[in-house]
Amino acid sequence: MTQTFPEIDAAYKRTWWILMPQLTTMSNYADGSTVVGDDSRDQHEFLKSKPKVNYDLPSPASPKKRMGQPFINNIDTELEERPFFVRIGKDGLIAALQKLDKQLVESGRPKLLSKKVPTDWIGSEITPGELGLINHGGSPKILTRPGRYPGFPLRNWWARSFEGKKGLSDTVIEFLGLTVVQVSQNQAAVISDPQNSIFVIKNAGFVCFAIEGTYDVLSIVDQTHLSQNVKDKITHSILGSTHEVTMKSKLNAKEEKEYVVATFLNIPANNCAILQRGDDLELLGAGQSVITNPSVTLRGLYTLGENQIEMPTKDIFTRDQVPVSLTIYLKWQLTEPLKLTTHGYNTPYDALRDKTQSILTQIVAHLDYSAMVKQRSIGPDNMEDGTDPSSAFLDALRTRAMDEMHEAALDYGIILKDLAVIDRQFKGEIASTMDKLTTRALQAQVEAANVDRENSNKVKQEEGALSVARIKAQARNTQADSEAYSVVAAAKAQAQRTRIEAEAQAEATRLAAEADAEAIRIKANADAQVSDQFAREMELRRMEVAKVRAYGSKTVFVPSDGPAAQMGSAMALGMAAGMGADARRA
Repeated sequence: MTQTFPEIDAAYKRTWWILMPQLTTMSNYADGSTVVGDDSRDQHEFLKSKPKVNYDLPSPASPKKRMGQPFINNIDTELEERPFFVRIGKDGLIAALQKLDKQLVESGRPKLLSKKVPTDWIGSEITPGELGLINHGGSPKILTRPGRYPGFPLRNWWARSFEGKKGLSDTVIEFLGLTVVQVSQNQAAVISDPQNSIFVIKNAGFVCFAIEGTYDVLSIVDQTHLSQNVKDKITHSILGSTHEVTMKSKLNAKEEKEYVVATFLNIPANNCAILQRGDDLELLGAGQSVITNPSVTLRGLYTLGENQIEMPTKDIFTRDQVPVSLTIYLKWQLTEPLKLTTHGYNTPYDALRDKTQSILTQIVAHLDYSAMVKQRSIGPDNMEDGTDPSSAFLDALRTRAMDEMHEAALDYGIILKDLAVIDRQFKGEIASTMDKLTTRALQAQVEAANVDRENSNKVKQEEGALSVARIKAQARNTQADSEAYSVVAAAKAQAQRTRIEAEAQAEATRLAAEADAEAIRIKANADAQVSDQFAREMELRRMEVAKVRAYGSKTVFVPSDGPAAQMGSAMALGMAAGMGADARRA
């Protein structure tokens, strides 16, 4: 979304001195968004120009887009203009020292690199990766070749003294006006030149020699772990982190004071910062940045994500002059921070608070206390229809407050996603009296509801007992039917069993009789086929022996039919009489 003003079109192309050099060759100076430099020739024109507000914002879908791109200048030219200032390239520190030494010699000044030749037998030892430092009458001399350097009197050390050793990879080396700075990918060096101008170096290095004044390394900053976290005072979310680098300035013989010369920013993804220079505002996206321009100040850090908060309002008077305090639930998302700061608000909460207070004041001023007291919470859940007596407030909130708040929030670059009144507190004597009456009515309603609930519970208990008795009777009937069926089934099973057993026994008897008859018939046939008289006689004798064995030797066999049957009967009667006489005597 872009908003332009016809009266400031002429100032649109004016460069705002925002520098973000990205060197990809021998070194990389200010590899981020760096706001540096302040040219006095353009200062008057800058102040005379009309303000410009740029509302071109990065899309949430492409957070890497930075609004500072059209205003970027390169600082290579300024760095090259510094005398005796050599950047460290791919050849390393030794090559940069040789180049600086050549510049000094060509300008008629003493050499920087020492002419001393190393030996291997005695003296101060310089190992590979180290530099030797010599004080030659107040001028620096550097030993770059590894080896041993003999002392006096083996070598000429007149007006010279060995001051120690430094590593080739040391971050900072300062010695008698010689300054060496080498920072890694995550570091940034803040340097003050002899004219007290401030510049920043990232992921690079340089060698310089100050003829007048000094190059002072004010600070080496870890860009990803800045010292001070910036939190939103309302939502308490972390918006980013900052770090201020200060420089001491001597005001007089007794007083020194520190001044901020650089401000580092580390802005997380989906967050941004607003920079201000006079009436001009600029949006700075996520990433690592540093501000060295004294005319540029940090207006604030903002998040582009969703936020929510419960906000109490000031006292609002109803139509019948009853003061009420509401608690509002707000959910919003800031999409255009420049609009917010242009209207003079530091946080989205400040803008929404003022507008919400204004709109709710207008709505509540047209409502009676009785229309609001019946509604405890106002939100989307109870906005279904207008049959509720308290729906006047709900309708007003739905039709006016939400629409007006959404439209007003867009003017501030805010999307209002939810608005609800979650609580209200009535104040004053009228509210106290009406609250007592309302409380009494509510208590009566609660008591009536409790009585209805108790009656309903008793009815439900009786219905439950009846249902239990009905179920028990059904269970007993079912059990009796089951037992009767079991008896009938058992009787039928027993009868079936008896019938099957009788049939089986009769069949077995028949089969046994048939088998016996067949055996007798076979035996008779076998006996009938015996023709020898002796064999017949022997078989009769065997039968006699079998009968005696079976009935005993005292058994008398008498005929039971035929002419001799009477004799058998007489013998039986006599034997019976004898047995009876024996029994009487016993």
